[in-house]
Amino acid sequence: MTQIQVGAAIPSMKLITATPEGPKEVTTEELFHGKKVVVFAVPGAFTPTCSAKHLPGFVQHASEFAAKGVDTVVCMAVNDAFVMGAWSRDQGVDEKIVMLADGSAAFTKALGLELDLMARGLGVRSQRFAMVVDDGKVTSLMVEAPGGFDVSRAEAVLAAL
Repeated sequence: MTQIQVGAAIPSMKLITATPEGPKEVTTEELFHGKKVVVFAVPGAFTPTCSAKHLPGFVQHASEFAAKGVDTVVCMAVNDAFVMGAWSRDQGVDEKIVMLADGSAAFTKALGLELDLMARGLGVRSQRFAMVVDDGKVTSLMVEAPGGFDVSRAEAVLAAL
């Protein structure tokens, strides 16, 4: 699949979020339609850049996203809901960010944003990216260069809103 583009609709599918009560099924319609949503994706929970910089930046700036009209901030990784829940607790996310578990990389692949790390023993992961979705349509897409951490960080996304 080719990479999703600005103006495209988010694919319709079922997803799993990590909640304090455990995994919860949610549809893309429930998550994105009628809302302004910022999604940022990381290659993996508990990985160095993701844990030290990427997720903490969005947690720190959560109120600023709300002030700019963002209804929901979503953190996505190709990990299961239990790992995403543990990472959420470890990082003090609370209710500030929806932790989206894409354990089989189905949503990542539907977006065309997968990263093949099979040779490194990590399987298929997500590229590091951020996107703004307004009422189910992508209005901004920021994909990092391999190994980069610039365009998808919280401050860059806030500046783009």
